[in-house]
Amino acid sequence: MAKNSSLSQAKKAKKDEFYTQINDIDNELKHYKKHFRGKTILCNCDDPRISNFFRYFAQSFEHLGLKRLITTCYKSQDIDLFSTEGCEKAVYLIYDGDKNKNGVVDLEEIEVKPLKGNGDFRSQECIELLKQADIVVTNPPFSLFREYVAQLIEYNKKFLILARMSSLHYSEIFPLIKSNQIWVGYGFNLSMVYKSIYQNTEEANRKYVRSKGYDPDDNYIKVPAVLWYTNLDHTKRHEKLILYKKYSPDEYPKYDNYDAIDVNQVADIPMDYYGIMGVPDTLLGQFNPDQFELIGIGSGKLGRSIGITKNYRGRTDLSYTIDGVSKCPYSRILIRRKKE
Repeated sequence: MAKNSSLSQAKKAKKDEFYTQINDIDNELKHYKKHFRGKTILCNCDDPRISNFFRYFAQSFEHLGLKRLITTCYKSQDIDLFSTEGCEKAVYLIYDGDKNKNGVVDLEEIEVKPLKGNGDFRSQECIELLKQADIVVTNPPFSLFREYVAQLIEYNKKFLILARMSSLHYSEIFPLIKSNQIWVGYGFNLSMVYKSIYQNTEEANRKYVRSKGYDPDDNYIKVPAVLWYTNLDHTKRHEKLILYKKYSPDEYPKYDNYDAIDVNQVADIPMDYYGIMGVPDTLLGQFNPDQFELIGIGSGKLGRSIGITKNYRGRTDLSYTIDGVSKCPYSRILIRRKKE
């Protein structure tokens, strides 16, 4: 997250009120249009009063050929936008398209129904809505990300969701990437502008927000290191990474605590080496499962699980020694090239 006092406080308090901008949604979802036709879409972490996911799918309903759009709202603070009820209550919305054919999403075309609980995606009534969906698209709470993905996998749902880059190393997430159950979308290591309930007080953050055409005084905040996860196929994950360098023992040191070589940059992956390599985790943004095999993560619990032993610091991190100096490279994943 950005170095911003409001963001830090939000993280500590496990508050996740960040709202994705529609241009960021469109930049990713335009690559998956073929998957949406005839499908029921669920946005189950979205307040439809301000959710651009709801706006995107409602406005693109006919263009995408959707069957139905369902959006759940967690304890709406302004329920009378959709109903005459004056109390705070969680609701869910159903939109089945432009019934009156006027080319506009009218309020009378949106069916608003109350939820008994607070709209938490883990509640049984929200799970029943999940069962109706073909594809889930949203920005889930980062504090509940592990639970959120586990639920999607449990119910065998297709999805397209936002996350932080750090999630690549979660012990609950990387095995799913390794087993080809989920993968990275088009957007990887992005800096995105979010609408938040928190004040933006960091000047560098405010400058970035202004450069993107938003007003930081209106609680717009830059959030760096963001990616999309999906299990919808897309063309980018089948693009072959062009390799041009040749292996040299002098240029690619071997690790002291694991049988593999270190590759400092993705562009330096040797074209003629078929053993295990430690490469920067940014490779996952270009990872082609037909070209490479994922072996594991080069640190922590996941590192121990594949046999990485403790290094000179007494930690389970990959390390190598050059001219008597030991070094731990930053954030490695272990891969092996597949023979063509």
